[in-house]
Formats: sequence, structure tokens, C-alpha cells
Amino acid sequence: MLFISKKTAKLAENVAADDVSGRSLWATAMARFTKNKAAMTSLAVLIVIFLFAFGAPFVSEWEYSKIDWEALKDDSLQAPSIATGHYFGTDEQGRDMFARVALGSKISLAVGIIGAAIAVFIGTLYGAVAGYFGGHLDNLMMRFVDIMMSIPYMFFLILLLVAFGKRIELLFIGIGLISWMDMARIVRGQTLSLKNKEFIEAAVATGLTSMTIVRRHIVPNLMGVVVVFATLLIPQMILTESFISFLGLGVQEPMTSWGALIDQGAGTMRYGTIWQLAFPLGFFIATLTSLFFIGDGLRDALDPKDR
Repeated sequence: MLFISKKTAKLAENVAADDVSGRSLWATAMARFTKNKAAMTSLAVLIVIFLFAFGAPFVSEWEYSKIDWEALKDDSLQAPSIATGHYFGTDEQGRDMFARVALGSKISLAVGIIGAAIAVFIGTLYGAVAGYFGGHLDNLMMRFVDIMMSIPYMFFLILLLVAFGKRIELLFIGIGLISWMDMARIVRGQTLSLKNKEFIEAAVATGLTSMTIVRRHIVPNLMGVVVVFATLLIPQMILTESFISFLGLGVQEPMTSWGALIDQGAGTMRYGTIWQLAFPLGFFIATLTSLFFIGDGLRDALDPKDR
């Protein structure tokens, strides 16, 4: 029988602790994130929503723009039914709500992700350059941000869509271009605390150019903050798109989004057809709630004070 002394056991515990403490920030953050039950549950819900958005067209018996003339015979919306293939019922024009909610989910998620990607790219680069170079350039760049933030962004987006047409590509770009300023301010503040660190001074001593230092050393060390802010930025993008579509300036027929579907569903509630509102609203609320919980979990996992 093998006997292990207390001293040997204590040494083994110290070695194991050193192995854990020696893990990278991302490995430690991933371990912490997986222990967050709310965040992991939200991630599972979000995966299911993505699978529904991109997989539903292969399951649905109807296309999103196809009209079921049989459903229009009694001059009323058809309730959800497996027998007819309308799993979420039909809208007032006899179109399948299952296919339309899937299409709306795909478009709303695309607007959120693409818009957030544009905002993160511009805001991260802009804030890192302003914070690293400092001085008059920093002052000039941040005063421009202050001026831009004083303009009501919703007014700017509505004016853009009215002036150049209600195109979905313009909606993607417009939402991204008006949402990068908060990211720029956050990144600038983090850059100011990083640029005097020893590894930055070592990079300067080796003769690297300023933009190379920003690209290779500043931006990678900001990724934790950027990832957390991006997960919180996506819900904001989806809300903005839904509001624009609710006003009739966003996605146009026969395409649709959660905002447009919610608008149509709210208009038919007086007929007692709650399903046309309930399904898109349910996916909308579930997605926003999941993204907020995921962002909160990432913030806790990447918090250096809790490591």
C-alpha cells in the first residue's frame, strides 16, 4: 500500500495551484464562464435560435412569401396547426408565420452582428489611435466624437434611410456607423492605462513603429473589453433595427424582421389572433435576454480582479 506524507500532498496541491494560475487569461476566462449557469443557459438558447433561423427553411412546408389561398377562404388568420404545415399559423395575407419568423430572426440577427462588427472595428481602431498618440491628436479626435454624440443618432439614421432609400444594406451600414462612438471612448480609456506599461516601452525600444505597436500590442490586450462590449452592443443594434422596422423604414416587403412582424402582430391583436405577435415577440425577448446574460457572464469571467 502506498503512503503519501502530508508534506508531499501539500507540495502536490501547490504544484496544481501553480498550473492553474499559470493558465492564459482566455483559458481562465473560459473556465470561469462555463461555471456561470445563467450565461451557459443563455448560450444554449441563443444556439437554438440560430439553428431555428438558418434551419427552419429546410423544415417548413411553405416559403416566407408564398400565400396559402385555402387559409384565406374564411377571411381570418389560420391558427397554428401541424396538419396544415403552418406551425406558427398564418398572417392576414395567408403567409406562413413559421417561415416568416425564421426569416425575421435571420435578418435581425444579421443586422445585430454585422452592425456590431462595424462599430467594434471602427471604434476599437479609432479609440486605440487616439489614446496611444495622445496630445493634440487625441483632443481633436475626441472632440469630434463629442460633436457626433450630440446629434440624435435615430434622427440621423431615419434621415439616411429617407434620403438614400430603404435598403437593407444601408440599414446594416447606418446602424454600424452611428454606434462606434461609445466603443471609441471605452477603448481610448483602456489604451491610456496600457501605453505606459513595460511591454509597450520594450516594443518602443525595439524600434517598432507606433501603428505597429497599436496593432500588435494595444489592440490584442483590449480584446477582453471589446468582446464584452460587443455582446452588449448586439442587443442595442437589434432594438434599433426593430424600432426602425416598426416605423416602416427598415426591412421592406416581402422581406421581414422581428420589428416588422411585431408591428403587424400588434395590428391584428384586436381580432384575437395573438400568435402573430407572440412568436416574433418571444424570439425577440429570448434573444435580447440571452445576449445580456452572456455579456454579463463574459464581463465576470474577464474581470482581472476576480482571477
